[in-house]
Amino acid sequence: MATKENIITLPHTHLRKRSKRVGVITEFVRKLIADMEAATLDWEDHRDHEVGVALAAVQVDKLLRILVIRNNFDDKTDRTFLTLINPEITKYEGEITEDFEGCLSVLDIYGKVPRYSKVKLKAVDTNGRPIRITAEGFLARVLQHEIDHTNGIVFVDHIKDNKEAFYRLSEAGKLEALKYDTEIKDSILW
Repeated sequence: MATKENIITLPHTHLRKRSKRVGVITEFVRKLIADMEAATLDWEDHRDHEVGVALAAVQVDKLLRILVIRNNFDDKTDRTFLTLINPEITKYEGEITEDFEGCLSVLDIYGKVPRYSKVKLKAVDTNGRPIRITAEGFLARVLQHEIDHTNGIVFVDHIKDNKEAFYRLSEAGKLEALKYDTEIKDSILW
């Protein structure tokens, strides 16, 4: 079973590559999904103030278009996930709003990222059946963030030119503005 150690972080070059579509849902794919869920939960178990809400396959160094999304973001005791294979946003709606995002592949850095408030997407489930989702609010943000991963985009790419958009989580669990300097910029962007 995978652990948090299986999650790759920037500046790993695979995080900047596009993932491939899944043609057939094999036992390898099913094991990968289980490993993604296990790695997300293990990461969360080692973080006092955070919840592992989602993970893309690229984050465990598999360039496949697979996402696991937590079923309940507000209840850490609910450790179940929705799997989306070959997810694709079909429509962006609503207004663009900024809110905080973090990432299991960007250690200890958070940012205020602009995203659409509503999206529609299509995917298939683990049995190959089509799924259609209309998502708003936080779920819409999570889906955009994770689908970005499948396209080689990390959340910091959306805000890399805004020096006031970066934050760090204190030991007390509070977000604090991050001093943006060359060392931080180089470590999180490339």
